[in-house]
Amino acid sequence: MSTQKVAIVTGAARGIGAGVAKRLASDGMAVAVLDLNEDSCAGTVKAITDAGGKAIAIGADVSSEESVSAAVAKVVDELGAPTVLVNNAGIIRDNMLFKMTVDDWDAVMGVHLRGAFNMSKACQKHMVDAGWGRIVNLSSTSALGNRGQANYSAAKAGMQGFTKTLAIELGKFGVTANAIAPGFIATEMTAATAERMKVSFDDFKAAAAKEIPVNRVGEPEDIAHLASFFASEGAGFISGQVVYAAGGPKD
Repeated sequence: MSTQKVAIVTGAARGIGAGVAKRLASDGMAVAVLDLNEDSCAGTVKAITDAGGKAIAIGADVSSEESVSAAVAKVVDELGAPTVLVNNAGIIRDNMLFKMTVDDWDAVMGVHLRGAFNMSKACQKHMVDAGWGRIVNLSSTSALGNRGQANYSAAKAGMQGFTKTLAIELGKFGVTANAIAPGFIATEMTAATAERMKVSFDDFKAAAAKEIPVNRVGEPEDIAHLASFFASEGAGFISGQVVYAAGGPKD
């Protein structure tokens, strides 16, 4: 019977999710790399396996309960019962409130909040059965409010309340739940924001760095390091917390 822990990272095809998946694999976990399109996960899976780790690609729509049930069943079948879950999947549909459509609102809520709910609900029974589990949810500094992101800000603030409730409900079963709220991280998502604002990504990053006390923008590895800590054995007495990983004080 293998004692290797099994982790699921959602939105792991690229960006923060890919960074977290690679880090958890290097920590010795078997990792299910989950994204909307299974083929898009190939790069992350290859990076893990090339480094000697164990990973599989899983295609799933986290906003769909049926899709999530099938995905988690596949993970159990191919890797084992998941006891580490990182809810990272996310999308942006930015717009000012007066121009934001109901579809823009619902799409963001569906992936972030319903997605985290579906994944957590599907995985918690495996954690409870094991008497050990780690749930790490991705929030954002946008939870504090951000122009043009009424939907995203509300979803990321909601993620914090969801995390704290999971911590209360699941703590007695040896399961912790914590949230990471990244600031500016250099990913395809922030590159897309720069493009939409019609500025070069390098200029966008440089401008952001000037406003950050550590004088640089974040990288996916910065968030992966914190996720690794929350998922570790040693973090068992830390639960229901939100850490702003933003290169300076927030909240």
